[in-house]
Amino acid sequence: MRLTLQMLISHGRVARRMGLNPQSRINMLRNILTGLVRHERIETTLGRADEVRFYAEKLVDYAKKGDTDEKAMKMANFWLTEKDLIPKLFKVLAPRFENQSKGYTRMVRIPNRENLDRAKMSVLEYKGNPFPPLYPARKENELTLINQLLKGYREERAQQLAAKQ
Repeated sequence: MRLTLQMLISHGRVARRMGLNPQSRINMLRNILTGLVRHERIETTLGRADEVRFYAEKLVDYAKKGDTDEKAMKMANFWLTEKDLIPKLFKVLAPRFENQSKGYTRMVRIPNRENLDRAKMSVLEYKGNPFPPLYPARKENELTLINQLLKGYREERAQQLAAKQ
């Protein structure tokens, strides 16, 4: 994407409109965020996931203050449309991230939708969820140059220590 003057000047726009009026946009974000808290992993368009991610992080920040905090309860009550999820937010998600200061979510691009719009899609998830990882864990390859050099160094060092004893 080219950097143009129009991209540098915001003209008062601070958030994506996503083709909606302000109230519809807020309702859509609330519904997506409620689904994220319920299922801990959702699949949505890239723009919506990127927008919801900020609010998901803020919601966990407030939840870490505890369910006795008045502002935290107001935020949870506003953003979660299903009120049975409020205890899950405070009892499951907040303790999971109490040692982290930020970075509670992970967003991964997935292939575009196959129907008419070909929209860019992504998966938004809370870290530490019970689902299998989206990408397999990397396995260390012994044949890389660094690993071969480290292996040689370890062997030399073991021989040196054996010679001293």
